[in-house]
Amino acid sequence: MNTQRILGHFHESAELKIQAASQLAHPIMQAVELMFAALSNGNKILACGNGGSAADCQHFAAQLVGRFERERLPLPVMALTTDTSILTAIGNDYSYQEIFSKQVQAFGQYGDVLLAVSTSGNSSNVVAAIDAALERDMRVVALTGKGGGAIGKLLTDADVHISVPHERTARIKEVHLLTLHCLCDGIDVALFGGDEND
Repeated sequence: MNTQRILGHFHESAELKIQAASQLAHPIMQAVELMFAALSNGNKILACGNGGSAADCQHFAAQLVGRFERERLPLPVMALTTDTSILTAIGNDYSYQEIFSKQVQAFGQYGDVLLAVSTSGNSSNVVAAIDAALERDMRVVALTGKGGGAIGKLLTDADVHISVPHERTARIKEVHLLTLHCLCDGIDVALFGGDEND
């Protein structure tokens, strides 16, 4: 590997963020409003995804249960990716496809929001979780890429789809992380006030 290859990664990532900003700003704002409405009404956010997307869900939950950039009360956000006993029991006794949907059925309620993360938009267990959420009259915020895949076709007009306009998984993940930070910041501002330009 040479420095030109490394610079190429930086340039491609930066260019995608700049190009995608105007396209993604509105759905990100809609997602903030949806999550703010749920949290301010005493509801919660459940989050699910696989691999790096699972890590993103845990990162998002940690910053809202703990803190993002300001001191405040903890917010009810739960990653469905962390309980190894639940994940392995469901995966073993039923199927890997149901590891999130059964948790949505157990913990999800009317008024809650499901954050569903899949770079391809085709993760079958995330699709199943969305199905379970919609059956419970929950709203969905989906983070995808590559055109949105099956998830894009499943969402309703009441849900929010944030689809990164790129085909490369690494670049999509980088924009997903920035998007999650925008959501955390937007929720903090909506719930607790402050200068949006801070």
